[in-house]
Amino acid sequence: MRTYGKLNGVWVEVSTDSFGNDDGVWITTLCQTLKLFLGESPFFATYGIPSQQSIVTQIFPDFYVAQVQSQFSQYFASLQIQRRPQRSAIPSDPIYDVNIVTHRGAVIPTIAV
Repeated sequence: MRTYGKLNGVWVEVSTDSFGNDDGVWITTLCQTLKLFLGESPFFATYGIPSQQSIVTQIFPDFYVAQVQSQFSQYFASLQIQRRPQRSAIPSDPIYDVNIVTHRGAVIPTIAV
């Protein structure tokens, strides 16, 4: 299995490792999905979040982020995606913390998207 992700502006291939472990592929796909607009993928219409509409309406896309979490939870031992609390009275772009524990027991440090 393989997928592609951007690293410093360059597309890199992420594929199954020599032990048959797909964790890197699914972590990359999860990050790409959280950065997609809803319906932007030509292959998976349900992947992504409506970030542009959320900015216009000032409603956080928590429902869609929870939907992404349920779509990808089967690929990890534990997957938690939580919105960081706002620290100021002025609303800003939401930041979500992603906490992952793989099926092999590796704990991935918090990823902020």
